[in-house]
Amino acid sequence: MRMRLGIIALTAALAACGGSSGGGMQSPPVAPTIVTPPAPATVAAGQAASFSVVASGSAPLAYQWQKNSQDISGANAASYTTPPVAAGDDGASFTVRVSNSAGSITSSGARLTVTAAAALTDVLTYHNDNARTGQNLSETILTPATVGSTRFGLLRVLAVDGLVDAQPLVVAGLSVGGGMHNVLYVVTEHGTVYAFDADDGTQLVKRSLLGSGETTSDNRGCGQVAPEIGITSTPVIDRAAGTNGTLYAVAMSKAAGTYYQRLHALDLTTLAEQAGSPVTVQASYPGNGANSSNGRVVFDPGQYKERAGLLLVAGTVYTAWASHCDFDPYTGWIIGYDGHTLAQTRVLNVVPNGSEGAIWQAGGGMAADGQGNLYALVANGTFDPALDAGGLPVNRDYGNAFVKISTVAPMQVVDYFAMSNDVSESAGDVDLGSGAPMLLPDLQDSGGTVRQLAVGAGKDGHLYVVRRDSLGHFSTSNNAIWQDLAGALPGGIWSAPAYYAGSVYYADVGGTLKAFAIKQARLGATPASQSGNTFGYPGASPSVSANGASGGIVWAVESSAGQTAVLHALDPANLGNEFYNSNQAAGGVDHFGTGNKFITPTIANGKVYVGTPSGVAVFGLKP
Repeated sequence: MRMRLGIIALTAALAACGGSSGGGMQSPPVAPTIVTPPAPATVAAGQAASFSVVASGSAPLAYQWQKNSQDISGANAASYTTPPVAAGDDGASFTVRVSNSAGSITSSGARLTVTAAAALTDVLTYHNDNARTGQNLSETILTPATVGSTRFGLLRVLAVDGLVDAQPLVVAGLSVGGGMHNVLYVVTEHGTVYAFDADDGTQLVKRSLLGSGETTSDNRGCGQVAPEIGITSTPVIDRAAGTNGTLYAVAMSKAAGTYYQRLHALDLTTLAEQAGSPVTVQASYPGNGANSSNGRVVFDPGQYKERAGLLLVAGTVYTAWASHCDFDPYTGWIIGYDGHTLAQTRVLNVVPNGSEGAIWQAGGGMAADGQGNLYALVANGTFDPALDAGGLPVNRDYGNAFVKISTVAPMQVVDYFAMSNDVSESAGDVDLGSGAPMLLPDLQDSGGTVRQLAVGAGKDGHLYVVRRDSLGHFSTSNNAIWQDLAGALPGGIWSAPAYYAGSVYYADVGGTLKAFAIKQARLGATPASQSGNTFGYPGASPSVSANGASGGIVWAVESSAGQTAVLHALDPANLGNEFYNSNQAAGGVDHFGTGNKFITPTIANGKVYVGTPSGVAVFGLKP
């Protein structure tokens, strides 16, 4: 009897364990334990902090992060990244509760230390500075370690009402609508200016620059900017002008068959017109060239568009004018306005006794040195091979030339370089005007002499390096300049270059992005490194982010019309080393639309902004 009872008890025990003579015993679930608790974190105000935990126990494990013992909505993974922190977050404790069916455990607290905010960066003009180097040397968030497809990618696309041809601009730490914001300014070919919160994408202000009863201009029979022309060039911002700072932009419009070009000065916080704004662009200049009358060349607003980025020098806003395709009659205009009153103070025509000679520069702005001299690349047009005693063209026609312009009234060309085959290149539309100038920092040559140089390139495949104190003038026998790197850019240039850490970066059409290293004030005859990918028309206008001399990244966009646009992040020391591209992420989640002809990426405060045909793509670290 006792034996039978024992067998019955054993059978019951096996049944309770779910076992039988035909199955194994199941272990009870194991409660979670913390293997590695979250570590303390120290970040600057405005940056995000990251915490993580390693736990063990029977799966599945559930996570709930807490801040100061309060659950954080949506924070349910083994790691957690905060939104940008503020000074008030200093000392906060972050814990995580790990749970499964057998129980739960809460980690020890990880203290957050918030230091003073990292210096925020403004981008107020095309390619960051008046030298047009494309450098932001104050970027601490985007580094080679953080930029990759697992941590970095497309955050959002900000929708706007038209094509974005101009480079987006950024003003940091601006009070708008009662709150402090980093502000992203975007202009469109529909004639609209937008101000967005640069961090979360909220639209703050929007303003149309079209007059009452006006529309944007039609494309004037030229497909280069289509289907409408509104705001084409990159604006320029003066944080010191007006009560809250001022954004200057040129808008084209029409009404009843009449075309208008107007320069606007807008309050940064409201986008309201400043006193005296807008001003209608009108000009004349002594000469007998195209569209002249009674010895003066006359500016016809319907024949031009403002393509080159605006330039602000010593309180004067400079505009430079491109044609519609090569539709005559037109000439080459540079017009300056007082930034406070918008009174016209400077006018120059660089082809006053000839024709053509527009200033395109692929959207790149004219450059300026510390003495206020301007530098521009003039497109195909009349050039006078006959020179005066000073070596200047007798009729002051500078078609297809690299020009240096004094802004001391009266504004005039004081130096220039024209290729030995200038006239034939101009006649064949193989001109310099498809590229943009860039000034290099002071460099020391092999003999210890400091050289002040500039670079320029156009359609002929040459990379021209000139001395800013003596550009080289014109000779039919040679190009008497600092360096002429023939064939360095075989696809030709329809873009702007960039500079960083002793290298010049160019992307020719159908070619790679190339780094030309500088040694003893001379560029290498061949690239020191090249990207693994090529860039179709129009090549690429790269930008650079870095934290001083470290953490450098070269950013470039493949932007051929009708093709999926691709953002690339490359190692400036070896362009063959790619940190990221927007095709890498699975499922195309980082794709941001088709290409946009002349867009230049903007990098500021942990974000990358790229114009598209209908908005601005915003890239950054993923939450």
